[in-house]
Amino acid sequence: MSRFSERREEEAAARRSPRWVWLFVVFLGLMIAWAIYYLFHSRGLNSFAECLASKQAKMYGAWWCPHCADQKQELGRAFAYVPYVECSPQGSRNVSDECKESGIKHFPTWQFADNSRVEGVLPLAELSRRTGCRLP
Repeated sequence: MSRFSERREEEAAARRSPRWVWLFVVFLGLMIAWAIYYLFHSRGLNSFAECLASKQAKMYGAWWCPHCADQKQELGRAFAYVPYVECSPQGSRNVSDECKESGIKHFPTWQFADNSRVEGVLPLAELSRRTGCRLP
């Protein structure tokens, strides 16, 4: 190879960005896209959960119930806006008097404004249908 060719090759190699730079740019772009999606989606779920509260939907649950945890996880941070009755004191598996008097036997139990109840994890679409609240 001539000296000129070697020099041209060295200059071209110096101009090329290392592969890790491109990987970092792609990773950064994905993180930004995820953050934007999360912010808008969670804001929409907050409105949905606030609507559930305004429509008098209420969830009865227990801290030890894995299905209750699944239901809470489906709403994420927005669950803070949902009226929730804890039926079991922390650290205990006893059912509170309030839940016994309300006739709650299984967790989670959703109660709606017309006093109808549904036991088990409800998909958000079903909660929307029963309350008229729009999903994001």
